[in-house]
Amino acid sequence: MMAIETLAFKALSALLSYPDAGLAAGIPEIKAALAASDLLGRDERAALAPLLEALATRDLYELQADYVELFDSSRKRSLHLFEHVHGESRDRGQAMVDLAALYEAGGLCLTANELPDYLPLFLEYLATRPLAEARGLLADTDHILALLEERLTARGSAYGAVFSAVRAIGGVAEATPITGDDAPLSRADELKALDAAWEETAVVFGPGEALDGCSVDRLRTQIRAAQRDARLATA
Repeated sequence: MMAIETLAFKALSALLSYPDAGLAAGIPEIKAALAASDLLGRDERAALAPLLEALATRDLYELQADYVELFDSSRKRSLHLFEHVHGESRDRGQAMVDLAALYEAGGLCLTANELPDYLPLFLEYLATRPLAEARGLLADTDHILALLEERLTARGSAYGAVFSAVRAIGGVAEATPITGDDAPLSRADELKALDAAWEETAVVFGPGEALDGCSVDRLRTQIRAAQRDARLATA
């Protein structure tokens, strides 16, 4: 049986998933899970209320259109973690393989069309882990979560509260806001960002290294490895 604490991860995972009729119908259950968890404070629960209300009452097609525009139309707001770490580099594929193997070792099975770095799926995995381990992985991904929180908050999106809640569970201090981060980049800035990305040293895990195999430590290293500032990711 899943602990009450870990239900918060599943609830937040659901809130970041593509909205459908099933999600709308499950909002009361999600509210109950969030209310029962000791991992979230009153402020985090209150901040989630507008999104919960919208998902329960707004027109479904409008919700879906807004979701696609928000998360799928720009790489800067992608819900795929490795998009913000490896971008389109060759290291992303190996990181995906390792993360999928980590899920499998933890008993979380993927379907054929699921990418392992999709944040709602990552939160599902955290729900299966001991709380200390889950918090450690959240801390290691906080630089990504902070950027997404800032970008969504700057756009006035209710989804920003989900990232605030996830980061609160991770226990990481609040990040410094970014001024004008979500403004469109000029063509010159886009090219500069691409040049910076290509200049990075590839992350290599050679044979015989201590990081061979799939483990939490290897995942943490891959998440931290890329030196590219995710704030420069092109739209």
